[in-house]
Amino acid sequence: MTSHGIRFRRARRTVARLTVGCLLTVGLVGAGPAVVAAPTVADTATVVPVQTTGPAEKRFNLVVMGDGYTAEEMPRFRADVEKHLNVLWSVEPFASYRSYVNVWAVEVPSRESGVDCDPALDAPRRDTALGMGFWGGCDPGSVQRLLTVDSRLAGALADLVPGTTGANRQIVALAHSDTYGGAGGSYATASGGNALSALITPHEIGHSLGKLQDEYDYYARGVPGGAYSGPEPSSAHHTLLTEEQMRAQRAKWWRWLGEESESGGVLGRHEGGMYSTQGVWRPSRHSLMKTLGYAFDQVEREVMVQAISAKVDLVQDHTDNSAPLGADRTVWVDTLHPVGGELSVRWRLDGRQLATGGSRTVDLRNLRLSPGTHTLTATVSDPTPFVRDPAVRASAALTRTVSWTVDTRATTPVQETEAAFTGHTATRAPVGARSVVYADTTHPTRRTLSVRWTLDGRAVADDGNDRDLDLRSLRLSPGTHTLTARIPGSRAESTWTVDARPATAAYELSKPLRTVHRPGGAVEYVYDGAFTMRLTARDDRPGTVVSQFRVDGDGWYTYYGWPTDAAAPFRFSPSGTVVDDLVYGKLGRSRAVPWDDATPDYGTHTVEYRTIDAAGNVGAPSSFRVTLVKPAA
Repeated sequence: MTSHGIRFRRARRTVARLTVGCLLTVGLVGAGPAVVAAPTVADTATVVPVQTTGPAEKRFNLVVMGDGYTAEEMPRFRADVEKHLNVLWSVEPFASYRSYVNVWAVEVPSRESGVDCDPALDAPRRDTALGMGFWGGCDPGSVQRLLTVDSRLAGALADLVPGTTGANRQIVALAHSDTYGGAGGSYATASGGNALSALITPHEIGHSLGKLQDEYDYYARGVPGGAYSGPEPSSAHHTLLTEEQMRAQRAKWWRWLGEESESGGVLGRHEGGMYSTQGVWRPSRHSLMKTLGYAFDQVEREVMVQAISAKVDLVQDHTDNSAPLGADRTVWVDTLHPVGGELSVRWRLDGRQLATGGSRTVDLRNLRLSPGTHTLTATVSDPTPFVRDPAVRASAALTRTVSWTVDTRATTPVQETEAAFTGHTATRAPVGARSVVYADTTHPTRRTLSVRWTLDGRAVADDGNDRDLDLRSLRLSPGTHTLTARIPGSRAESTWTVDARPATAAYELSKPLRTVHRPGGAVEYVYDGAFTMRLTARDDRPGTVVSQFRVDGDGWYTYYGWPTDAAAPFRFSPSGTVVDDLVYGKLGRSRAVPWDDATPDYGTHTVEYRTIDAAGNVGAPSSFRVTLVKPAA
């Protein structure tokens, strides 16, 4: 069952304490005293289910663990996890597919606070549970921001989560540190408390899960990467081809060329990436794999949709197909339920498509089958607009087919099955007005159960698939609503609170040179140099709210304060501010590294801002205008 607005459950009864290798005592006759095994890290670990959407065996499991948090600092770990998750759910495609994901936190206290070599190589080594350290584990030949973890220990802790394996999980290790850093490989790591740390997590999962490559044009910060000299990259989002060649060869991101990028600008051919400044091209000017704060662009998002979906099976259960079925019964499939849209189910009998309206159940008695054997199939697919490549859409990640042999000579024993819900969207937290809410039922052999939905007491029509209700289609008025699902003729009923009121944001600017009040109430602030902007979000529901802003219609950028201090406001300046050899806050055309164009964009700029709350509601943007003038001589 899906949980929105992820929060740790504080009731102790919800925490499962799991251990392995607990102080085994081995005694051999005549062999002297018993040998007692030393306690392991796993002996002190506690597994906490943070979000449960289904059995671990049938879900993609995100296992988050912390290092350098002492027992007294464990509340800080929980707060860091909550912030990282809610930022993750604000990023597509995680926002639309968060119902495919279980989240587990492994709480393991460290003896000392902090991690190794933080921030410098001569910093003290810490006695911690997972041996995390900057500089690639205190390697002088590495770089500071490379944050590593003892993979053996991390794997042992992840193994504590029942039902998870290396094939169906992603490990994320958070270091108790405010220093910028992370890594992506078999496991993903990030610092827990840096202002940018919650944005490191989706970037590193992009590496670990999606095999996406960095779009940086440097490896060592402050040092341009030079020219790329290798062959055509295997990376889906890097190429040597021109736009004309991509179209002619139907290669790389040719299907997306010319469209507005989700991360800003236009999808095309932008030079730099894979640590090279020249000779290789990427789809967007900036994206999450180049500049933390922006979204995955469409090319990366398509890769991530396939990667997430490949960890699960769209068909969760179905009528047994190990033997021929009689024509006197119903046949059914249970599917997954993306938060961002409904899956498609198409039924075919002997190759002919049936008019079922997307129903998850077919009553064979209504088909009037001719005597003999027939083949019935159900094809479940994901029609998401995030995918355009037919090969990806036809892959097992996004399309599954189940087949049955129907023999009219067979008869089906009548099985009395109580009408009940077998699973549904979680009811303990409000659902957002953009969500798809679902309710699955039991499956009697001789009848089809229906689900009837009501919103604020009024019936809601369904389109044939009554197991899913897409709230976006209802265009709910702002406020709180009550959604109910019932199985007619039974006591089965589930009720949700629908949060259709997005969070709000307010801005606070440093003192301007002057303020101009335009006709219609518009306000314009005039500056001749740097200024700051603080965004403050408010919501009437608990949970982390993510604020975003964009300048002159560029990509939405997650507000995090300032790179060196999450509590400080964001700083705009004519040429940007260099922090650790990266550039932040250039007003107008963005600038990421010192060798990017630093020419000030004087004139008037529009700054928009909005919120994404814990239920997934995206607030309507508000805006103000800033005019940057040349300073007086």
